[in-house]
Amino acid sequence: MMAGYQRKRRRKVAEINVVPYIDVMLVLLIIFMATAPLVTQGVKVDLPQASAEPLSADSKPPLVASVNSEGEYFLDNGSVDERKPLMLDELAALVAAELQINPDRPVVVNGDRNVSYDQIVQLMVSLQSAGVPSVGLMTESNE
Repeated sequence: MMAGYQRKRRRKVAEINVVPYIDVMLVLLIIFMATAPLVTQGVKVDLPQASAEPLSADSKPPLVASVNSEGEYFLDNGSVDERKPLMLDELAALVAAELQINPDRPVVVNGDRNVSYDQIVQLMVSLQSAGVPSVGLMTESNE
């Protein structure tokens, strides 16, 4: 009676289903995209690769943002003889105005060795918000 019915054998499928792996990778991509801006906080500073060298003689004179030992902020743009203390927002506005006129003028920070690290960082953050692409740090030579 069952002679007419033949059982067909199924072939085994040797393919890997990659859909779950793609789903996991998309979720990880979204997580990394959401957390990357939180990890990269801070002030960008161009660190020297070797020993520090002075600015070349043919470069434009730099804007020098200074913090003295009392924590007062100053800006030396090479043209003003009067040195009066500035608030951070005033200093940032002056730097932004100068960079509108001379966008490739270098900006350096000159900080007293006794000033707190927080005040230097606040100065660098205000310079960054004023549009300064990179900030240099002034040092004294050991010679």
